[in-house]
Amino acid sequence: QVQLVESGGGLVQAGDSLTLSCAASGLTFSTYAMGWFRQVPGKEREFVAAITSSGGSAYYADSVKGRFTISRDNAKQKVYLQMNSLKPGDTAVYYCAAKPENGRYYYTRVEYKYWGQGTQVTVSS
Repeated sequence: QVQLVESGGGLVQAGDSLTLSCAASGLTFSTYAMGWFRQVPGKEREFVAAITSSGGSAYYADSVKGRFTISRDNAKQKVYLQMNSLKPGDTAVYYCAAKPENGRYYYTRVEYKYWGQGTQVTVSS
């Protein structure tokens, strides 16, 4: 079955950097666009970043643009989220997600078919 396993979360201070990883198995990774979403208690899960199946294009939420970078390694079946200049407002559970590549709807949560269990990122001020 499909598994997405996130790692790399933790407690950091404002201004620090952190890299999240997501290891995928059970799917043809190179045919799926990958995304990162985040969620805080009481709020909806929100889009953070996405990358096309080839890795040729990336998309970002305005709140993280210029600070976060999404990348992927299709040979290793992994996707990464490099997070720089972290702010307390970035505190959330971060989820990795996969959707079949169709050239659109990268920002749309319901389009993503598979989800990881999430990893906590806490940024202290």
